[in-house]
Amino acid sequence: MTHSVHAERSIHEMLKDTPPMNESGSAIHSGTEGRQYKPPNSLPLRSNHSAPVTPMSPSSPQNGIDTNFLRTGASKIDTIKNWSISTYKCTRQIMLEKLGKSQRTVDSELEAQIEQLRETQRKYLSILRLTRAFSSHFHHVVVTQHALAEAFSDLAQKSPELQEEFTCNSETQRNLTKNGELLLNALNFFTSSVNTLCNKTIDDTLLTIRQYETARVEFDAYRMDLENSRPEIPQSPISEEAQKNFLRQKELYEKLRADVAVKMQFLDENRIKVMHKQLVLLHNAIAAYFSGNAIALESTLKQFNIKLKSPNTSTGSWLEQ
Repeated sequence: MTHSVHAERSIHEMLKDTPPMNESGSAIHSGTEGRQYKPPNSLPLRSNHSAPVTPMSPSSPQNGIDTNFLRTGASKIDTIKNWSISTYKCTRQIMLEKLGKSQRTVDSELEAQIEQLRETQRKYLSILRLTRAFSSHFHHVVVTQHALAEAFSDLAQKSPELQEEFTCNSETQRNLTKNGELLLNALNFFTSSVNTLCNKTIDDTLLTIRQYETARVEFDAYRMDLENSRPEIPQSPISEEAQKNFLRQKELYEKLRADVAVKMQFLDENRIKVMHKQLVLLHNAIAAYFSGNAIALESTLKQFNIKLKSPNTSTGSWLEQ
């Protein structure tokens, strides 16, 4: 009994001397007693926490990249800022012009030439569309004539009683097919040249004209800013900045106006030369085909260096054969 009481006291004394659970947990993470046991020859465990990063010196390559990145970002921000300001000014200028509250710079002679050029392009595009339609329809006619020639030829072999008649019609359709292909070559050459003139040559000049018109709006917008700047303080920073912007836009506007005038002059000379050649080709080819003059049709295509896909070796009129 005495031994039992003594053992119970020892257990109570041990529990009394044991620290609380929270203190014990703290000791496990911070004290040496709580560290995990490592076998003598085992490798050290890798920590989940990364090592502290050493600050880089100003001359390090990474810092140079960051500096270039910041400079590039600042440059892009400035570009966007300038574009936004210019867009705002141009939009405001266009609205004021439509409302009649701002005067626009007008070059009457040049603008009349520009409008005439746009009207010419619209009419040439109409001719191009109609010629393509004609070429497409005529292509189907030629394909049908070729099929008809084959059908007549087949019947000529199988119908001895009408062999001569079927053969005659077959040869006629073959001649029409050959010369129809020559006319198609001429039509394709015509449409290709007019398409290049309308959608490339004229469009290139119209692109410069659009740049000129944008520069005109910007020029008037900065001119209005200069006129609305404070005149009582001529040497103020606002007045000097407005003057600088105005002169820069004026120089750009005058340069583009001169470029437009030169391009339109060269375009007009080129347009007359190209259309003269193409109109003569179209007239001669169509006239030769529908009059049945095979020799004239071939001569026309050779004159304009058009490759003959199906040259006709017969002479005279194929309508008479």
